[in-house]
Amino acid sequence: MAFVTANWNPLGDAFYRKIELYEMGWNLKDGLRDCLVAAAPYGGPIGEFCFITLLRKIVSEYSFWKSGVVKQLGWTVSDDLLCVQEDGTVLVYDLLGGFKRHFSMGNEVSQSQVLETKIFHSPYGTGVAILTGALRFTLATNIDDIKLRRLPEVPGLQGAPSCWAVLTQDRQSKVLVANGSHLFVLDNTACTPVTPPGLSPQASSIVHMCVSFSYKYLALLTDSGHVWMGTSNLKEKLSEVDTKIKAPPKQMAWCRRPKSQQPSAVVMWDGLLLVVGECKETIQYHLDDDSILVPELDGVRIISGTHHELLQEVPGACEEIFKIASMAPGALLLEAHKEYEKESQKADEYLREIKEQSLLSEAVRQCVEAAGHEHEPETQKTLLRAASFGKCFLSNFPPEQFVSMCRDLRVLNAVRDYTVGIPLSHTQFKQMTIQVLIDRLVYRKLYPLAIEVCRYLKTPEYQGVSRVLKYWACYKVCVCVYLFTPLKKKNYILIIFVQPYCMPSCMLVYTVVMYLKNELNRGDFFMMLRNQPVALSLYKQFCKHQEQDTLKDLFNQDDDHEELGNFYVKASYKEQRLEARIAHLQSAVDEYYKAKNEFSAKTTEDEMRLLRFQRKLEEEKGEQLVGFSLHDTMTTLLSVGLHKHAEQLYKDFRVPDKRFWWLRLKALAEKEDWEELEKFSKSKKSPIGYLPFVEVCIKHHNKYEARKYVSKVTLEQKVKAHLAVGDVEGAAEAAIERRNESEIGTVLSRCSATTDHLLVERLNRAKATVAKK
Repeated sequence: MAFVTANWNPLGDAFYRKIELYEMGWNLKDGLRDCLVAAAPYGGPIGEFCFITLLRKIVSEYSFWKSGVVKQLGWTVSDDLLCVQEDGTVLVYDLLGGFKRHFSMGNEVSQSQVLETKIFHSPYGTGVAILTGALRFTLATNIDDIKLRRLPEVPGLQGAPSCWAVLTQDRQSKVLVANGSHLFVLDNTACTPVTPPGLSPQASSIVHMCVSFSYKYLALLTDSGHVWMGTSNLKEKLSEVDTKIKAPPKQMAWCRRPKSQQPSAVVMWDGLLLVVGECKETIQYHLDDDSILVPELDGVRIISGTHHELLQEVPGACEEIFKIASMAPGALLLEAHKEYEKESQKADEYLREIKEQSLLSEAVRQCVEAAGHEHEPETQKTLLRAASFGKCFLSNFPPEQFVSMCRDLRVLNAVRDYTVGIPLSHTQFKQMTIQVLIDRLVYRKLYPLAIEVCRYLKTPEYQGVSRVLKYWACYKVCVCVYLFTPLKKKNYILIIFVQPYCMPSCMLVYTVVMYLKNELNRGDFFMMLRNQPVALSLYKQFCKHQEQDTLKDLFNQDDDHEELGNFYVKASYKEQRLEARIAHLQSAVDEYYKAKNEFSAKTTEDEMRLLRFQRKLEEEKGEQLVGFSLHDTMTTLLSVGLHKHAEQLYKDFRVPDKRFWWLRLKALAEKEDWEELEKFSKSKKSPIGYLPFVEVCIKHHNKYEARKYVSKVTLEQKVKAHLAVGDVEGAAEAAIERRNESEIGTVLSRCSATTDHLLVERLNRAKATVAKK
């Protein structure tokens, strides 16, 4: 008890503590370096490619991976592991490594490939957001009811955004995107530019962002090292802190417990963890190993190759009781109980002091609440004994809170044990509910513990013991049938029927399916699979990697023209000869038209046209183009000076004006063909404006050329253009003309007090005039 505050660190008016939950039991030679890692909230499991582990205890391990390139791992609300592949296919596995199903994020994602992915939880369930190679966002809010949404295009986005995040506001999922210093909110219908209030003028780019567990708050990290914290609707600023570190971080997570008055975020770099809040000071923790951050309802979990810890703001009740020299009623009651155990008369003095203030009920409440927030059983017992001691001097104190806390802590200590590995806090447990905890235990096949918890908490029979026994019995039936029954068809069909209900290993179903495949003729075998969705899904996954022709036969039997079209498209990319590739694509077009999927049919026809164009150009010009995307083809043509051919593609494939202008602008700048760039700028009115011309010239270190376009820039962008070419006086003129206080402040920050003192005075006068109005 004397060392309860040993790991506390002050930050503003609050304290933060880092609690060790487990020493990790996995044996990783290089720790988490170069690993793809994801962890579920509420003390949930950890997925690491190619491992699935449950905290300290390894639950399942994959020795190989036969599917495609995995871009992202994530967990559903029901603890299923999602593996998002490069082609937009999402594989779903249960906690014990059994394959459950797969789904696709759409043809567009499949064709342009996955660039970045985020898996998120919303009121509707588990969602997946994807940024494609075409720099477009595709969103599915609920993977159990797939409805794909293609979000609007981000203006001026020519490469991967500096950072982005998914927000859930007003029961709608949106994407917040940072492109340099510009922020955009993408929803179903529009791309809306937004500005964080009070963001540091020193920032020229937003390099990282994170949202709070409840999606109510947002933290932004800029290239100047400032962390801005505010509401996620970007209407209110809570604080801004200078970390004094300009290097981009590995990860950032919000760290605010419910009902806390202080916003705080955790930023992680290699070897360093920083906690920032409202004040200018920060808390630094040095990290010995590569780690990941897992946001939780009341803190952040820190997972490395050797340790598993919880970083959180110290709860109010614990701070009141254990803070040095605290005179809170809970602290006095704890001291009174300690003196009572020593048989000291000081116990009576402490009690009298509490009673004189009529705060004995509050003291008991504080001790009970603090016990719930402590992870060490000995500390819990000490606080609960103090609460029990205080209750003896109260005649009308309701016992429900004390009894309920004792029960909750006994359950929590049982599931926190390293053999179970669910490190729930009391706050998380109350939010999650006992019913969900029982489901988690059943899902992990911890049936005896689940039954004990149900009995101890007196859960209704139909929700508790009976339900657990039902799952346990079904699982035992499956195992017994598999181990002791002769290999007869009827027994295997029984197993397939029971499988969705009792969740045994998928290897059992694979064994059944392979046996029936050899026992039945092809037609009967396919008909049997049609009535068994789980077996059919697993068999399709097997065929996808081992028997492609059988997969095509399955689609043909079901008249699944959509999947047949997808099959032919994928098969086309395996062909080396162009004629064979186009033949496969033509077959895909025919199937898509049968499925009445005109979008996919037209897109595939466009791909065939592009391939023929590429082959013709290869024969005429000798440029290797076959297999390139439309974007890459146009980029290549522009870079080698074949502008007319690039313009032909631009017209034939109806490429957006903005996209084409950006491509040509970048290509000419890369070649440093400044004369052609100037002609291009005068060919017609630029759909992307003229600020990009200034910026691309500056990027290639040519201020002389950049200055040619400053006069053409719109009034709203004049200040930025003048500053880009180093013309502070021109920027000042533009800012004063627009009477924009923010722009005037930006120009002032670029002025030198010694050399530009006259200009500074003029700007200050203009700023004061604007402020008065």
